[in-house]
Amino acid sequence: MKNIQVIDSAMNCAYDIFSATEEEFKIIFPSDTNIAFIDEVYLRENETELDKIFSNIWRRPFQKSQAQGIHGTIFYEFDEKKAYYPNRRDEDAINPDGTALR
Repeated sequence: MKNIQVIDSAMNCAYDIFSATEEEFKIIFPSDTNIAFIDEVYLRENETELDKIFSNIWRRPFQKSQAQGIHGTIFYEFDEKKAYYPNRRDEDAINPDGTALR
């Protein structure tokens, strides 16, 4: 199982963590990516299949204090963050001027 943190634009967002199977994770985060924007996920995958996958994932909340790492992050309604993750890998995040974030 892989841990996914969900970040959305709601003021009361708690940045919850959910568990995904390896197969579910690979569909949401293809090609060694670990950052996803929900609109892009739905653009490249079958909506019916994704709805089923997310329905399963939402039934697997995971307490942060028990998590042994976060394997991926999904952003909801945060299009402005896309520029910071051009290749959708957290390790490669950049500043607005293109320099490495870390």
